[in-house]
Amino acid sequence: MASDTHSASPPDYLHASKGIWSWLSTLDHKRIGIMYLFTTLGFFLIGGFFAILIRIEHLTPTKTIMEANMYNTVFTLHGAIMVFMFIIPNVPASFGNFLLPIMIGAKDVAFPRLNLISYYVLWAGAALAITSIVVGGVDTGWTFYTPYSIRTGTAVTLMALGVFVMGFSSIFTGLNFIATVHKMRAPGMTFHKMPLFVWSTYATAIIQVVATPVIGITVALLVMERVFHIGFFDPKLGGDPILFQHFFWFYSHPAVYIMIVPGMGIISELVTAFSKKTIFGYKPVAYSSLAIAFASFIVWGHHMFVSGQSYLASMLFSVATIIIGVPTAIKIINWTVTMYKGHVSWKTPMLYAMSFIFMFSIGGLTGLFLIALSVDVHLHDTYFVVAHFHYVMMGGTVMAMLGGLHYWWPKMFGRMYPEKLAQFAATLVFIGFNTTFLPQFVLGFLGMPRRYYNYEPRYQPLHILSTVGSWIIASGLLLTFGYLLVSIWRGKKAPANPWGARGLEWTIPSPPPVENFIHDPVIFDPYPYGAEYDHKYPNLFPEEGSNV
Repeated sequence: MASDTHSASPPDYLHASKGIWSWLSTLDHKRIGIMYLFTTLGFFLIGGFFAILIRIEHLTPTKTIMEANMYNTVFTLHGAIMVFMFIIPNVPASFGNFLLPIMIGAKDVAFPRLNLISYYVLWAGAALAITSIVVGGVDTGWTFYTPYSIRTGTAVTLMALGVFVMGFSSIFTGLNFIATVHKMRAPGMTFHKMPLFVWSTYATAIIQVVATPVIGITVALLVMERVFHIGFFDPKLGGDPILFQHFFWFYSHPAVYIMIVPGMGIISELVTAFSKKTIFGYKPVAYSSLAIAFASFIVWGHHMFVSGQSYLASMLFSVATIIIGVPTAIKIINWTVTMYKGHVSWKTPMLYAMSFIFMFSIGGLTGLFLIALSVDVHLHDTYFVVAHFHYVMMGGTVMAMLGGLHYWWPKMFGRMYPEKLAQFAATLVFIGFNTTFLPQFVLGFLGMPRRYYNYEPRYQPLHILSTVGSWIIASGLLLTFGYLLVSIWRGKKAPANPWGARGLEWTIPSPPPVENFIHDPVIFDPYPYGAEYDHKYPNLFPEEGSNV
């Protein structure tokens, strides 16, 4: 009897071993995912702090709290930290690590040691980047545009080396996920039975492996030019600065989809779970992730319409960018149809899902202005681009991340958070975000350039409104992280399936056992909602709010 009880209740991954070394040396994909989660969220808070400083500086048309050189440094650090240390690694490395093996019925990823190495490689690159802040800062903007990034006296070399090293972490993670999806699926788990989050993580891994070496080569050439004065990009040395732009955007536009495609996978999970309906058009949504991944490599030139490239090239890049909007539209339409006549439950994760759909749609539609050649000439390098970028990245990726964080938090830590407080925080974030960035569309139309330290007094009212909005966002996010951390120690014990959701992760206890599954997993159709599936899979899923 004692043996049976013990075998039925193996230790969960959080308590199987104790001590900091057990975490630092772990090969458990779940623990590595948690370490990635807290690391990237820490970088998010640092990058957000720099964003608040930028907005405070723009309260007045001239100096408010810092000089122009400091403003350039703060602006650069905000962008570099948010892009390279938070948005790119956050969802794939944290949620992907924790959930992908469970969702396909595996005990771990294909290469556990490589998985742990990738985490430390991220820290090694981040350490170089942080050192660049201490020894002189970087004032080039997060894009490191040449020839200024070659000639400036700031610590560009260290920051570039940091980006170079962090790229290996992204490549290692992508290779691991591709191998895991192809080789570690449980018997019966065909590609067409994989959850849509797995599809999106798989598509993202392809982009990581193919695109990331390009940014590595680019920053390596930049370092060589700064250190050895070899002429790649500087016209004084016989180089071409436009070549740098081609290299940089060939990576950085696919990198946009490294950021957003995993978020789309999260939204697919949330919409089905809180509509209690099977996803509408499973295969089109799944294949659209791959379509976005492949199309992302042929659109980089839309960042360079005013760079002097040929009219034919600009036209072709404009058409290609319109085409990539098709698989994105498929996802939004299918999510909307899935909710139609569904039993929608407005829990906190669903609030973030709706925020994502609303704000990402704005980001996508405003992108149409920027791919129209004649309009882009007016809007290029204005605050319109800033607003568009943030509606896609923060209104998209960050909202999806927050939705996924609230959805899988009970599974990760076995504790519930206060629902009413979470809904209030989600409302604050939504209101604050739109208050911050909607005025920036107007600023851009009125001609306010981005990255400027000073501005004309006529822009001040909109800047003040935008700054107040940033304070509202910060309040909502700090409240969110506060109650989530408190819930780890004081939250109510989470049931195995608090949402009544469908998926392999909801068939196991919260938090999961070390080896994920107590028994061999039963493989079922994707998103089996409704009476038909209840009859087909009796007693497979714990009832909403019940323990295994």
